[in-house]
Amino acid sequence: MASAQKLQRLHKIIWALIYGGLLALVLGIATARTDNTTGWALMVVGGMVAVAGVVLIGVRARLQPDVER
Repeated sequence: MASAQKLQRLHKIIWALIYGGLLALVLGIATARTDNTTGWALMVVGGMVAVAGVVLIGVRARLQPDVER
C-alpha cells in the first residue's frame, strides 16, 4: 500500500526519467557526429535512464493506493 502523495511523487520521477533519458539519447546522437566517444556515452546513459523510467511504470502499476476507511 502506498499513500497518494508517494504515488504522485513516483509518477513525477517516472516521467522525469523518461523525458530526461530521451533527451540525453537525442543529444548523444547529435554529439556522435563530432565526438564519437561522448556521443555513445550519452546515448547509452540516456537509454538506460529511459528504460529505468519504463520499468518504474511497471512498478507503479503494481502499487495499490491506500484505502481510506
